Amino acid sequence: MSSDIGTGDPSVSATEDGSERAPNTLFNALIGAAVAVVLGFVPFSPLLGGGVAGYLEGGDTRSGARIGAVSGVLAAIPFTLLAGVALALFVIVPEGGAVGLLVGVVAVVLVITFYSVALSTLGGVLGAYIEREV
Repeated sequence: MSSDIGTGDPSVSATEDGSERAPNTLFNALIGAAVAVVLGFVPFSPLLGGGVAGYLEGGDTRSGARIGAVSGVLAAIPFTLLAGVALALFVIVPEGGAVGLLVGVVAVVLVITFYSVALSTLGGVLGAYIEREV
């Protein structure tokens, strides 16, 4: 059982023995990223992963957005690798040759990263809000 300490910081709480503890942000972000990747076949899975991370992190919506964004960046890594494997299986060299291929790869990486980070950030805000209100 934990309760908020009178410091006004909702991210720090007291344990049963009275010691302070802060949430493990990186671990919560990794859990959220894992949820997003495992549920990758579900549309908008980064939203769910960010929601889980935000719920676990708790605090206000600002900390939820932060943890959601970190979760999104971590989830973008395997999403990008999977897209790279898919692109390698269906290599179509554009008219521009290697430069066109490089531009295409950079565009795919940016789209995947934006998709993952934006949805995870929104999910983190919603997860923190749900944790605080419920």
